[in-house]
Order: sequence, then C-alpha cells, then structure tokens
Amino acid sequence: MTKTLSVLLALVCTFAIAVEPTKSLPRSSPEAQGVSSTAVLEFVQTADRELSSMHSFMLVRHGNVVAEGWWSPYNAETRHELYSLSKSFTSTAIGLAIAEGKLTLDDEISKFFPDEMPADASAQLKAMRVRDLLSMSTGQTSEAKFGTTDPWTKTFLAHTVTHKPGTFFMYNTPATYMCSAIVQKQTSTTVLDYLKPRLFDPLGIQDPTWGTSPQGISLGGYGLNLRTEDIAKFGQLYLQRGKWNDKQLVPAEWIDRATSRQVSNGSNPKSDWEQGYGYQFWRCRNGSYRGDGAFGQYCVVIPEKDAVLAITSGLKDMQLVLNLVWDKLLPGFENQPLAPDNEAAHQLQESLKQLSLPYAEGSASSGLATSIDKRRYEFAENEQKIQQISLEKNHRGGFDLIIESEGGEQRIACGHKAWTRGTAQLGGSPKQELAASGAWTSESEYTAKLCLYSTPFCLTMRLQFKGDEVLLDTEANVGFGSTKRPQLVGRVK
Repeated sequence: MTKTLSVLLALVCTFAIAVEPTKSLPRSSPEAQGVSSTAVLEFVQTADRELSSMHSFMLVRHGNVVAEGWWSPYNAETRHELYSLSKSFTSTAIGLAIAEGKLTLDDEISKFFPDEMPADASAQLKAMRVRDLLSMSTGQTSEAKFGTTDPWTKTFLAHTVTHKPGTFFMYNTPATYMCSAIVQKQTSTTVLDYLKPRLFDPLGIQDPTWGTSPQGISLGGYGLNLRTEDIAKFGQLYLQRGKWNDKQLVPAEWIDRATSRQVSNGSNPKSDWEQGYGYQFWRCRNGSYRGDGAFGQYCVVIPEKDAVLAITSGLKDMQLVLNLVWDKLLPGFENQPLAPDNEAAHQLQESLKQLSLPYAEGSASSGLATSIDKRRYEFAENEQKIQQISLEKNHRGGFDLIIESEGGEQRIACGHKAWTRGTAQLGGSPKQELAASGAWTSESEYTAKLCLYSTPFCLTMRLQFKGDEVLLDTEANVGFGSTKRPQLVGRVK
C-alpha cells in the first residue's frame, strides 16, 4: 500500500468516525406496529388537558418508536433529571459486576467496608447482604441522613437496623448509594464510568451525567441525567432481556431477577406502588414493571405487549399518568398490524407538534409598566437569597426580569405567549438552562413562569406593585416539601 493511499484511508476513517450519527431507535407508524393512533392521540390530549406538567413521552412497540412528543420548552436534546429512575441503572451495574465475579448477591456488606463498621455493630447489620440493599429490605425503618463530614457509607452503617434484613420493605435511597459504593469499591471506578463501555456506549447514550457524593461516589439512588430516548433504549434493552444488536450486554438471568417480585410492598390492586418490588425496579399492574423517579420520571416495560414507554414530567400525583397509560394507551394495542388511519395519524402528528406547557396568561403590557420600568426593589435578607429585583422592557416587546442574588445579576428574558430560552443561577444553585414566559395578569401584577427544563421544576413568580413596594410570591409546581415560598416585600432602592 502506498503512503498516499494510507493517508487517504486514514482520512476517510477519521471522517467516518466524525460524522457517525447518534444511534437512534428506528421509527415507524403506530398502525404498522399494531397500535391505534386514536388511542395514542387520546392519551396525549388527556395528559395535556388533565395533568399539571407532562414534559415528554416516547412509545416503543416491537422495537420501533411509534410516537414521541415534548411539551415546550422541554425538548429531545436536553438531558432530564431522573431522580430515582437512576436506581435501575445502579441495579444494572450491580448485575454486571456480579457477572464479572466482583461480588455476589449474598455478600454481606460488612465485607466491603470493614473499617467503617461501628464497633458495636448489631447482628442485624452484620447479616445485611447485597440483595437486601437491592430489594429495599435492609431492616431499617428510616433513612440515614447523609452530611458533609463523615463518609456516607459510614453514616449508613451507623444507622439503626431494627428488623432482620430481608423481612421488612422500606424504600431507602441511601441503600442504593451503598450499591454504588460497593461497585466502586470492587471495580475502582464510579458507576457512571463503569457503565459507559458496558451499557451507555453500546446503547448510543451520549454524555450521561451523574452527581457524586463528597467522597466522589456516584449518587446511585438519584442524580443521573439522560434524554428521553436514552430512557426508552434502556427499557428496550430490558424488554429484550439484555440483548442489543445480537450482543448480550446484560445477563438475561439478571434481567429476570431484577424485574421480578423479590419482596412484597402492599396489596392494593389499584396501586402501581403495591405490586411488589424487585432489585431497584417496581412491579406494575398489567404484568409490567418500571424504573421510577420523583415527580413522574418513568421507564415502563410492558412485556405482554412488547412495548416500552419513557416519560418525563413534573407531577404531584404520579399515579395519574400510569392510570392514563392503562386506561388510554393499553386498549390501543393489537397483536397484528392495523390498517392505516391517515386522519387519526395526521391529528396525532399535529397534536405532537403543538405540545407546550401553559404560558403565563395575560397582557403584553400595562399602564403601570412605564413607571416601574428599571425600578430596582431591594429585599431584606431572605432564604431565597434574592437581594434586588426589577422589570425592564426589552427590544422584543416583552420584559426582562432582573434578579440580583448571591450569584450576581440574572437577566431573564420573558416571552409573551412564548418560551424564551436562556440560563440563570437562582437561589445560590449552579447555572441552569431556563425558559421563561411572562404577562401582566392585572394592571399592577406581573407574572413570570420560569421553567428549569433539565429538571421537573417550574417556578411561578408573581410581582404585585404597590406604590414604592413590590410583593413577591413564588411557587414551584412540585417539591419535596412545601412548594410555596414565603412572601417577600421589596422596597424601591
């Protein structure tokens, strides 16, 4: 081979690598895969009308994406915070480490952390095994509270174990962290890095991110950020019992164990939280199972229908969206392809194109707008860390909401009857992607909706102008505690 030819081949190979597209799931029409477009349309329209904050969904049947949609400003490209759906990925890491001989289900956790066991370790703690962490049956009756001083593993091991492990179910996020710590202990790499060549790269999942503890251990029980299609790919891998492109990525035996009922967690036939729990997977009604995160982050696998459903959302009542799946979507599945339904398919596609979270409702301006333009209102010290706030007319015909806080000045452009994208650093948190919509809801009140669209959270901020004062009320769509913040009173500086 000549030197010139070698150089040309090298350039071709380099170019091929550079332009290789992201590996996506194949697309198909609903009817071609035995799904009614009418049923999907009813699911979408009902979710849009009745649920407070759906963000995305992707329906996969027979390995093909048959419907997908994002409620603006959420989109296909942005990774979404998964919360406890992360647990199912940590479980997968445990299954792979077992297959590689790094540990077993029956290993006692004291084996991995002998130097962090309490001196007076109870018999129950000494009996706790890897399988007990996975099945949320550690025997503890409350969660360990992790801090910033002691290693989190040591804090977990010091937490009281009341029951014999394996006999008492209690949802326990710190237990999943311990699974992550065990994988790192046995492989000398974080769960994120461990899964990259074994799971993420083969599935074409690009640039996943996962938060870590102060000790540099992947959080395990939460903190993973993925795109909607990444969630769907993960579900499809499990539906295919660990096989992907004719390669067995995850042992089929592990898939079966992890998704089967390992422990009882209730008996209510109408609740998808009382159908049994596996190894970091919930059993569901209708012979299904799921990975599941706070506020409605779902990877639902329906083996009897050869289907997967990925959902991201910001919901207070997580059961409602699963009810819609069973009531609206499931009846639309058939065992054979359906005749084309062009009208329903067209209506579905048009509906999917128009999905959006509600904008701030009201007028583009008010009679008061000119007098308060660029006026700065100053706040006393507060938990929201807001120091000053002001409204300023912008060249787009709307307003910029300007917030001065510990992170400096944040200028947030608010679209009128539209979402305007940007970034902001609110409340001392890191800079985040944000989209904003604003309107005058009365002559003296301006409402801004701020959507942190890589998370489940949207904030509604209402500014009521009264003379030299502004009253600020802030409320989140969802939260782990109260969603309403205390009212703040700002005064003209």
